[in-house]
Amino acid sequence: MPAANALPELAAVPWRQPTDARWLRHWGRIWHAWTLLYTVPFIAAAAGMIWLEPLATPVAIAALAHAWIIPELYAFRGASVVRPKARGAQPGEGVAQGLLGDLLGHSERELQRDTGLALERGSLGVWLVGEGGALLLTPDGRRVHCFCVAATDHELPPSDRIAHLLLALRQDEVGFATVANHAFAGAAWRVRRRLPAAMRPGLDSARCAAKRPAE
Repeated sequence: MPAANALPELAAVPWRQPTDARWLRHWGRIWHAWTLLYTVPFIAAAAGMIWLEPLATPVAIAALAHAWIIPELYAFRGASVVRPKARGAQPGEGVAQGLLGDLLGHSERELQRDTGLALERGSLGVWLVGEGGALLLTPDGRRVHCFCVAATDHELPPSDRIAHLLLALRQDEVGFATVANHAFAGAAWRVRRRLPAAMRPGLDSARCAAKRPAE
C-alpha cells in the first residue's frame, strides 16, 4: 500500500522500481562501467597504434579524442536537465521568486537567486532543483545523478516551476526520484564542466554540503 505522502504521479509509472539509495548505488556503478566501456577500447587502440607504428600517431590522437568526447557528451546531457528553459522576461516571475524565497533558508535563497538552483538536503543526498530537473549529489559529494522532471503547467514562470518541484521533493523524495527520468550519473567534476558558468557555484555548494554530516 502506498504511503500517505506518496506523490500521485507514481500511479503513472507503476513498473518503476523505487529510486532509493540502493538503486542509486546500482545505477552509479552501471554508468561507471559504461564510461569505461566507451573509453578503454579507444585508449587501448591509441596505445597499440603508437606502439606498432609511430606514424599512426594522428589516428591515435583521434581515438583519444573519442575517449574524451563521448563521456563529455553524456555529461552534457545530464547537466542540461537544470539549464534555464525560459528566455527573456517572464510574466509573474518577480512574485514567483518571492514565493520561492519563502520556501528556502537565507543561504539557500541567495544561492538560488545567483545560480537558479535551489539546494535541498534529503535522505538520499543533497539536491539542486532547477526549472526542468534536478541534480542529486551523493553523500560523499563525488558522484552526481541527473534527473529530468518538470512541472505539469509549462506556462508557469521559472521560479514557480522550481517551487513545485521543491515541494514535491519534500513531500516524497523517493517518489520524486522514481517519477523523474534518470538522465546521467557520473563524476561531479565532469557535470560541473558542462554547466553554465553561473550555475557552477551551486554545484560547488552542494558538494560541500554533501560532505558535511546532516545537522
